Amino acid sequence: MEAVIQVQNLTRKFGDLVAVDHVEFGVYQGEIFGFLGPNGAGKTTTVRMLTGVIDPSEGSVTILGHDTRKESLLSREHIAVVPEEANVYLDFSVWKNLMLMAELHGVTRDWRRREAERLLNTLGLAERKRQKARELSKGLKQRLMLCAALVTGPEVLFLDEPTSGLDVQSARLILQIVTDLNRNGLTVFLTTHNMSEASEMCSRVAIIDKGRIAAIDAPEKLSSTISSRQYVEVRFAGATPDHGKLESLPTVLQIDSDNRTYRLYTKMPGQVATQIVQLADKSGLEIMHLSTCKPTLEDVFLHFTGGSREGGS
Repeated sequence: MEAVIQVQNLTRKFGDLVAVDHVEFGVYQGEIFGFLGPNGAGKTTTVRMLTGVIDPSEGSVTILGHDTRKESLLSREHIAVVPEEANVYLDFSVWKNLMLMAELHGVTRDWRRREAERLLNTLGLAERKRQKARELSKGLKQRLMLCAALVTGPEVLFLDEPTSGLDVQSARLILQIVTDLNRNGLTVFLTTHNMSEASEMCSRVAIIDKGRIAAIDAPEKLSSTISSRQYVEVRFAGATPDHGKLESLPTVLQIDSDNRTYRLYTKMPGQVATQIVQLADKSGLEIMHLSTCKPTLEDVFLHFTGGSREGGS
């Protein structure tokens, strides 16, 4: 399958600092591609090169076959960007913001008016079309930014922390709209600190750390690479077993505990769960909750970044 975004040997230096170090990956048509990285990992610098804001020191980025340096205008024709902080024109009305963005991208008058009306209805802004952007809440401004991006008819949509700091209603609506658009063929490049969001939405994710790609694959496949982070979670109703007895169970690698809840990490969770039940029976203990769990995308992220927490960069 041909890549919509092709990144080869991408490098960016700021003086002696190598912010992005020979990064390579492809994003394919119809994907929601997640891009994750801790503070200072090179995530934002990479996205800025992909969207043509800055040039790479080495390597190349092509968008639908157009090099972002050699054919910058052609490459930008295919993309739209929704930044984390809405940068709408505050003194313009909601409608004028959309019309201006569409005009700048050469969208015909009839099409932009028709598409703008549809998007405003879809994103719950129709009744606010004459309202100035400065009067909108953060969530509504972010919806307006998404409208302004989509009215240009992009083939690739870049979303930077699209739900950060938003109310639940706005966050859910934005994610639903993006998911629906993706089902209709829109390619989405998503940067987010929300691991459950990335796990649910993305067909593949890339994790960047210290300027290099640490891992890239489907979330479920990445989880399978760290089978040692599988665990059994058990909560006891009253008395709890001796910590040493739990540690001595075969194949248990590590135990975390919080009050009466224990998390036992193991490559063989089914076997450990059976042993816990047997231990409880012998000791006269009551189990309130028992479950086996696979590593989450957050576990994967922490594994590949050495425990760094997700954030901006």
